[in-house]
Amino acid sequence: MTTHAALRRRYARRHLAARCGVYGAAVTAALVCALPFLWSLVSAFKQNRDLYDPESNPFAFNEPATPDHVTFLFSDTPFLTFAGNTLLVGALVVAITLALALPAAYSLARLDRPWGTPMGIAIFMVYLVPPSLLFLSLTRVVVALGLEDTLWSMVAVYPTITVPVSIWLLIGFLKAVPKDIEEQAMVDGYSRLGAFLRAVLPLVFPGIVAVVVFSFTLTASEFVYALAFVSASPEMVVSTGVPTQLVRGDVFFWQSLQAATVITAVPIAFVFNLFLDRFVTGFTMGAVKT
Repeated sequence: MTTHAALRRRYARRHLAARCGVYGAAVTAALVCALPFLWSLVSAFKQNRDLYDPESNPFAFNEPATPDHVTFLFSDTPFLTFAGNTLLVGALVVAITLALALPAAYSLARLDRPWGTPMGIAIFMVYLVPPSLLFLSLTRVVVALGLEDTLWSMVAVYPTITVPVSIWLLIGFLKAVPKDIEEQAMVDGYSRLGAFLRAVLPLVFPGIVAVVVFSFTLTASEFVYALAFVSASPEMVVSTGVPTQLVRGDVFFWQSLQAATVITAVPIAFVFNLFLDRFVTGFTMGAVKT
């Protein structure tokens, strides 16, 4: 009994030590990942003397905090216009991406053709072409369509980035759904389109969420195309408008830049965490092949 009790205590200590180690590692990783965000948040409210003093603690207010730089961002720059343009372009690109990627992925996943897999791989390879090799030719396309210096140039071009990889992801999601489900729906009287909309689409909703999050974040962070196609300030998005307005020659408005970073990142992070479970489920579904 004494030996058994000693083993139980030893096992309990090891279990406690393991859990403490796991939680300690998780907290450490979270703090390391959060440090840049914390630094940006603190820097946004620092005075110039505090920010540029090399002896100051970058994660603390050595001088009284000031909201002047955040106020400057909203009152002296068209930041809200940039943010609105980003939301509009992102929403339109997501809608176009889903409208094109869902039927294409369904066709490649469900229709048994020998060219299905090679075509899926070829579509995905388009995503791997660097934008630096394409923006010149795409600029000619944008000019030919008369969309230069407008938001519509980005709406027209960004799907060339988001659609290929979205098709590739959705193929995996759709292959994880058994064919029997839609076949049963068709036996019950639905057409193939009706079976897809009523039986298959709800099951791949986590994958759709993954595609929406991916497409929007990719659109919001893209820089090369936004810089090449739009030079008019009222039509710029956050990725190009903020550097243009807050970097003037060799003068950097660091506090306002950091404030713009935080304000842009917080809503995206909030929405991402709101759908995190579905996002992870979607990617794990996409990893399953039948």
